[in-house]
Amino acid sequence: MLIASYNPKHLGDVLITMINPDVKEQSFEKKEDVVRIFNKENNQTIGYNFFEISKVLSGLNGNGQIKLTTDQVNVLNQHLKELGFKDLLTFDNEPKFVVGYVKKMEEHPDSDHLHITQTLVDNDKILQIVCGAPNIQEGQTVVVAKEGAMMPTGAMIWNGKLRGVESDGMICSARELNLPNAPQKRGILVLPADEYHAGDEFDFDKAATLFVEN
Repeated sequence: MLIASYNPKHLGDVLITMINPDVKEQSFEKKEDVVRIFNKENNQTIGYNFFEISKVLSGLNGNGQIKLTTDQVNVLNQHLKELGFKDLLTFDNEPKFVVGYVKKMEEHPDSDHLHITQTLVDNDKILQIVCGAPNIQEGQTVVVAKEGAMMPTGAMIWNGKLRGVESDGMICSARELNLPNAPQKRGILVLPADEYHAGDEFDFDKAATLFVEN
């Protein structure tokens, strides 16, 4: 897994990368312009922050989560090696926001409002996602934020448990996706099935017109 974020307007010329989930007890080590963040308990690398990244990689553009190319990952890994870091980055081109299809839904055994869904995503994979939206139903075409997705707020999506039940990802609302004119109320975004197909990467630009008045 590789998560990358570049937001020069708010953070300066810093590339933030994550290769493992965040933990509470963490520490860091710095070598020149790179900071390694790691799990204090087991020394597992969580990620690297590359300061003054434009000196290493030119042409980076972004305002949040970005996709790094194979060549860019290779350049970063060479830089890490030169500084003496052992844990390297792995190229990751898997989409983190995808169109999903709710194949099955059942009540959560320990909640009066949560539902357990079996949701089809990319590569014909079924994810179990716990969802508390009041309008969730079987047969819906939805937007799924998979593990490693960075929401528009900057929050990260990690697999975990809700009331003791495994949940791998999140079914999103239009408001959570920060779509223009999104309804400011609870409820997942239900996509028109004739325009969006399960397994496709979610197209934010296309969806920007969903709530535009004609």
